[in-house]
Amino acid sequence: MDGTKRVNIQVGAEVKVVQKHHQRSGELTEGIVKRILTNSPNHPHGIKVQLTSGIVGRVKAVL
Repeated sequence: MDGTKRVNIQVGAEVKVVQKHHQRSGELTEGIVKRILTNSPNHPHGIKVQLTSGIVGRVKAVL
C-alpha cells in the first residue's frame, strides 16, 4: 500500500520506513507504528511515523 497517504496508515500497522540518515541509500527499516507524526492528509516523500522501537522515519510501504 501507498505510504504517501495518511488514511493508509494506522497505529499498530506493520510498515517499512526510511530514516533521515538513510534517505540517500534508501535503506528500509521494518516496524510497527506507534505514532503518526505527519498531520497533513498526504506527503510526497511519505508520512512520518514513530515506530514502537523509537525509530522515526517516512513510510515507504505498508505491509
